Amino acid sequence: MELHLIRHPRPAVEPGICYGQHDVGLAESAAAVATRLRPLLPPDYALYASPLARARLLAEELGAPTLDARLKEMHFGDWEGRSFASIGPAIDAWATDPLGFRAPGGESAREMAARVLDWLAALQQAAPAQPVVVVAHGGPLRVLAGHLLGLPAERWLGLDFQCGQATRLDLESWGTTLRWFNR
Repeated sequence: MELHLIRHPRPAVEPGICYGQHDVGLAESAAAVATRLRPLLPPDYALYASPLARARLLAEELGAPTLDARLKEMHFGDWEGRSFASIGPAIDAWATDPLGFRAPGGESAREMAARVLDWLAALQQAAPAQPVVVVAHGGPLRVLAGHLLGLPAERWLGLDFQCGQATRLDLESWGTTLRWFNR
């Protein structure tokens, strides 16, 4: 299976704001990003996206996406929409346990990964005949690529998906090949 992972365009959010599942707008045109990415994509593909506007708007420019809540960014609960500075020393607990820490009212990275991997298992079970394009967020894309490339979860944060960029993975019966990253 040919899998294209696309991170949403740059969001319209001030630096230092925790926005996770907070539905923010875009700071750049979804149409312009789609125009730039289209030549990198196959002529025909199955399209999936997070329902959050910053991913959905780009996906809609690329085609008719199947929206799936399992592709949403990590939910930061009470931290959503707040500045990291206002959160204070609680950030240190997150830095100490980036996979297991859960912000009040939110979910942990491990919990987010479980729902993303549930989506991936369903996709693989469906065995699509055509290439697949996913428009989502940094967290879910790190989970998908890290898992498929066989990286330990602790290393997934090193996969720095850039806004408005595409990555291609080819999934074979013997494993996964990273064809290109952040184009």
